[in-house]
Amino acid sequence: MAGGFDRRWAELLPVGRDGTTGGYRRFAWTREDHTLREWFAGECGALGLDLTEDRMGNQWAWWGDPDAAPGVVIGSHLDSVPDGGAYDGPLGVVSALAAVQVLQEEGFRPSVPIGVVNFGDEEGARFGVACAGSRVITGAMTAERALGLRDAEGVSMAEALRAAGRGLDLGPDPATLARVGSFVELHVEQGKALALMDPATSAVAVGTDIWPHGRWRADFAGRADHAGTTALADRADAMLEAAAFALAAREAAARRDDHEHRCVATVGKLEVTPGGINAIPSHVTAWLDARSPREDLVQGVIADLHGLFPEALREESWTPATRFDETLTLRVRDALGETTPLLGTGAGHDAGILANAGVPTTMLFVRNPTGSSHTPEEHAEAADCHAGVDALVTVVKELAA
Repeated sequence: MAGGFDRRWAELLPVGRDGTTGGYRRFAWTREDHTLREWFAGECGALGLDLTEDRMGNQWAWWGDPDAAPGVVIGSHLDSVPDGGAYDGPLGVVSALAAVQVLQEEGFRPSVPIGVVNFGDEEGARFGVACAGSRVITGAMTAERALGLRDAEGVSMAEALRAAGRGLDLGPDPATLARVGSFVELHVEQGKALALMDPATSAVAVGTDIWPHGRWRADFAGRADHAGTTALADRADAMLEAAAFALAAREAAARRDDHEHRCVATVGKLEVTPGGINAIPSHVTAWLDARSPREDLVQGVIADLHGLFPEALREESWTPATRFDETLTLRVRDALGETTPLLGTGAGHDAGILANAGVPTTMLFVRNPTGSSHTPEEHAEAADCHAGVDALVTVVKELAA
């Protein structure tokens, strides 16, 4: 059914899945990542697509000569956040492959090349910077910075690439980007706006924009000591400052979040040294994620935190407000029907990085009845997944006919 969607989906389900939580750990340049990349290559080969890689190892599979004319590209990513859901990323890749199969079975003859992409390290779960694969090839992040990023075990990206048998010739790749005439990324909705709409018309929406968002790192120093023998008055506990930072971030966002505006801030990761239950922390690193439809609200949160913690905070990544290409977005919506919802999102995507680099880009969102994402509860019904494949088929026919 739906171009082999169900078979491909079933094949991917076990890869990187935790048997206890049901969540996924598919991190960049690991054994699981290698398995996913090999699976993608095999599926592309079975469809007769020509597989290439860019200067960051992102995989591009082409139906037709990608240098003959700028093509229509669909796809997403296969990596996950820690204990993430099954749909975030893989739904877009599996749907893209299924759409190509449907088009081939129908005898469709594209007038421009059609590409399927698997972007690497979209989530930034291992090295801390989201969309590393697309950031490097667009020049939004330097190769030097990417290679120097380290995971929780202290392994640099350079070391991880070498261990995976990869080269280190990373960098901008304008030749690859020049092949992309338009990019349409299908993704599960990371919220429940579609679930709250008319079920007859809301299985799929067209994306309009991505909120501005960024990640910041805050470092707090203390002094290690014994948790049982050190008096409270004699302690320099780095965790107390980290806790104050997390509360201050929440309060700064709440001051800007009301019925007219949305603003969110999350401290979702801590690194504690020495990390013993019976040891007072000598150092805590906290990572902050902040987002809003308005850049000034996010920057206001950061300004508040800089005022409170002037020496602690530094920016790790920033993605400005991203409006998808209006002409492409409306053309896609018209192809799918005027009742198709238009939807913005607070989640970042490779589509946003390409859009900010000048590539005509838009997105499709598939209904998520739970509204949950980055968690095993993330979900999409099979019928809605098939509707997503059908939508991609319609869109590619419109753009490549």
